[in-house]
Amino acid sequence: MPRASIIVPAYNVAKTLRETLHSLLGQTFTDLEVVVVDDGSTDRTVAVARSFGDPRIRVIQQPNRGLAGARNGGIAAARGEYIGFCDADDLWRPTKLAAHIAHLEANPHVGLSYSGSELIDMSGRPLKIAQRPRLKNVTAAHVFLRNPVGNGSAPVFRRAALDAIAWRPAHETLRDWWFDETFRQSEDIECWLRLALTTDWEIEGIPGLLTRYRIAPGGLSAGLRKQLESWERIAGKLEPLAPEFFVRHAAAARAYQLRYLARRAFSSGDGAAASRMIRASLATSRRPLLEEPGKTLTTLAASLALALLGHGGARVMQSRLKSRQQS
Repeated sequence: MPRASIIVPAYNVAKTLRETLHSLLGQTFTDLEVVVVDDGSTDRTVAVARSFGDPRIRVIQQPNRGLAGARNGGIAAARGEYIGFCDADDLWRPTKLAAHIAHLEANPHVGLSYSGSELIDMSGRPLKIAQRPRLKNVTAAHVFLRNPVGNGSAPVFRRAALDAIAWRPAHETLRDWWFDETFRQSEDIECWLRLALTTDWEIEGIPGLLTRYRIAPGGLSAGLRKQLESWERIAGKLEPLAPEFFVRHAAAARAYQLRYLARRAFSSGDGAAASRMIRASLATSRRPLLEEPGKTLTTLAASLALALLGHGGARVMQSRLKSRQQS
C-alpha cells in the first residue's frame, strides 16, 4: 500500500494534465499513488492519464460532480496515510511531498500541512507573484479571515484528519463527503474552516513556494459576484457550528474577502469592479486597514486609478500592487 496518495481532479484538462502528472511522478518521495479522478471529461483527459503506463497512476471515472465531487471520489479511492491534492493545471516542486510528510510525521498534532505557492501563467511562466502565507500558530480566525492554505493544490492532509470531518448527507446512500459538493466555488476554504472549527487537528504550514499555481488571464473577474456569494454561503452554513466565533469575525472576514476580490479584479483589468469591491471592503470593516494598512491602501489607490484613469494611469500602481500581492 502506498504511504501517500495525490488526488488530481480532472475535467477536460488534456492540455495541462501531462505536465501536472510529470511533476507528481517526479516527487523525491516515491512511495505514492496518483489518483486521477476523471469527472465526466469529454476530451482526451483519460487517454493522457493512461498514456504514462505508470502503475502509480490510478484513473477513477465518475459522472460530473464538480471539483468538490471529484476530490471526494479521489479521497474514497485513496489508499495512503497522507493525502495531497493537486489540480490538473497546477504543478508541485519535486520536494513538496517529502517536505509535507516529514512535517506531519514530526508533528502528530497537525492534520493539514501546506506551503506557499508561486503563481504562473498558462504557459508555466512565473508571474512574479507569490502566496507567502502565515505558517505557525494558525487559528480558525486566521483561516476564516486570510485563508493561509491559499489554494486547493497547496495542502497535504493526514488521512485521519480528513476522516474527522467526513459526513454523509441525507440524500446519499453510498457515499461520504469530505468536501461539500453543493459548492462550486470556495469549497476548499469551507473544508479548511470546518476542520478548524470542529476538530482538534491543527493547521500548519512549512517554508517554501512548493506549489506552482496557474492563473488563467481574466479568469476570475467575470465571476466576482458568484465568488462573493459562495463565500457568504460558507459563512451562513458554518455559523451554527460556532455562533460566537462568527459574531466576532464575520465582518472582518468579509472585508478581507472583498479586498481579495478587488485585487483579482484589478489584475484582470476591471477597474470598476476593483473600485467597487475595495470600497465595499472598507465600508464593511476597518480591520484590514488597521491590520494591513500598506496592502489595503495600495489596493484602494490602484483600483481607483484604474477606474478613473485607465491602464496608463494605473501602471505604476499595478507594479506596486503586484510586488505586494500575496493572495
